[in-house]
Amino acid sequence: MPLLFDELSGAPTWVPAVLLVTLSLAVGFLARFILLRFIRYWQNRDRKLFKSLEKHLRGSMFLFIPLLLISTGLNSVNIQPGSLSFITTTINIFIILSFCSVIIRLINVAQDMLFIRYDINLSNNLRARKIRTQIMYVKKVAIVVLVTLCLSLILLSFPGVRKFGTTILAGAGVAGIIIGFALQKSLVNLFAGIQIAFTQPIKIDDAVVVENEWGWIEEINLTYVVVRIWDLRRLVLPITYFTENAFQNWTRNNAQILGSVFLYLDYSMPLDPLRKHFEKVLSETKLWDQQTQVLQVTDTTDKTMTIRLLMTAQNSPTAWDLRCYVREKMIEFIQQNYPQSLPHVRATFTDAGFREASQ
Repeated sequence: MPLLFDELSGAPTWVPAVLLVTLSLAVGFLARFILLRFIRYWQNRDRKLFKSLEKHLRGSMFLFIPLLLISTGLNSVNIQPGSLSFITTTINIFIILSFCSVIIRLINVAQDMLFIRYDINLSNNLRARKIRTQIMYVKKVAIVVLVTLCLSLILLSFPGVRKFGTTILAGAGVAGIIIGFALQKSLVNLFAGIQIAFTQPIKIDDAVVVENEWGWIEEINLTYVVVRIWDLRRLVLPITYFTENAFQNWTRNNAQILGSVFLYLDYSMPLDPLRKHFEKVLSETKLWDQQTQVLQVTDTTDKTMTIRLLMTAQNSPTAWDLRCYVREKMIEFIQQNYPQSLPHVRATFTDAGFREASQ
């Protein structure tokens, strides 16, 4: 390329510059085309990896390669020193930004591959949810650190910043203390997020009860957590909520959960057919994981007896559906076969009581 520009030394000064930009963009297009063709060719061997690469790297390499070529060929173009310094600084800034974009996209590719390996759609997904929670939080922290480093490199590309670097660092220390006091709550949330990511009182897709609402952990961000409520509302809480307040985590150690159904029946209800029908209902549904089935009389009052049905399911959403299913089937069985055993009020009238009631 320098030899080509030497041959154009007699041409107007703008011709080599235009030629440099044109050739760099052409090489960028060609490199992008070759890269995408290579990715598509290898998709048959590891389709998921190369599909993720194609998805995330489709636009990021287009600017990075031409900018590198332009930066390399600038010395061969006849440009005034004052303009050359400005153009070089501008190109370096865009190279840094483009490089930062490429690294962030590669981080997203790595996350996609790890998410495929640790699939939370499986029934026994406790380990996958633990690792996913850590991956998502580490990714967010890594992106923040990367962006901070890129901004620092951009600032250092200005001669004035490098010249007064010591003074700026000293001022940054004082400013950091002031900002630290001003953003104390945000920093507490940030460190609480790091604590949650590794101690994991909550994980992605955990079933929790918070603020008297039941739902699932949908997002764990740097400073807040999003809980997807059962009716599809979203409850957004500061991440410190989960380090400073008590809450229920139904899937802390195991996705399996024990569900209960309560029936309030008259004393005339025979228990043996009820128990047999309960076993039949469970055996006919795939919602039950075939681990636990219990029917017990847990309480009695002067009017009814309380019957508790216990059953297990693979996870909390399945357990909810199983409880509703069992409740419906048991009520239907009682209505059809033992309607007299549904709760009712007993009363005995004496002759005196009858005369008083008639008066």
